[in-house]
Amino acid sequence: MANILVVDDELGIRDLLSEILNDEGHSVELAANATQARAARNGGIFDLVLLDIWMPDTDGVSLLKEWAASGQLTMPVIMMSGHATIDTAVEATRIGALSFLEKPVTMQKLLKAVEHGLAKNASTPAAKPAVTSIGMPSAGAAHVNDTVGSINDVGIRPLASLRSQADSMPDAHQDFDLDRPLREARDGFEKAYFEFHLAREGGSMTRVAEKTGLERTHLYRKLRQLGVDLGRSRRG
Repeated sequence: MANILVVDDELGIRDLLSEILNDEGHSVELAANATQARAARNGGIFDLVLLDIWMPDTDGVSLLKEWAASGQLTMPVIMMSGHATIDTAVEATRIGALSFLEKPVTMQKLLKAVEHGLAKNASTPAAKPAVTSIGMPSAGAAHVNDTVGSINDVGIRPLASLRSQADSMPDAHQDFDLDRPLREARDGFEKAYFEFHLAREGGSMTRVAEKTGLERTHLYRKLRQLGVDLGRSRRG
């Protein structure tokens, strides 16, 4: 899970981006202008910032310059705008922005940009070569062991548990009683269909919407209509 700051003066865009990113398991903080963005940055550390260029108080490029000058540009920043010029995008990149998203921001472009930004943030300098002594584990091996221990500590389950979870997944091939009214048979199939994909995608409405080709609003309405329990499939 990443900590992401979304800065945009349009409420609808803030809500949309927040919903998608929250659905992906990220923690999202919202800012409606540069003043709120400054306060958020001063009070916390973010793994990624989505920053609108045109805002009523201070534009995003100027805010980017402030962060760069004060040493606060320590995280990847993705600029957003619906009517920025190429020169503006180039200037933002020169100052330190990672990339530029053109509005309206599609879900696929957003998730790809966020994935790229977080991967950039997670990259670290190459580790020093491991020094191996006779009878002693190498530093690399020790690092692997420490990593495995850390993974287990934060809730990654052992293989047996993962197998058990896989066994509890809905079966991709199910039998349906066709000797009933068409509407009931169709609803039964659709409920099983959506429950299967929700379980496989860990409850991510974003990925299920992308997989099934439905708009998120339509998908939510459909699941409520079918009585699908979203809580059962939600990620832990």
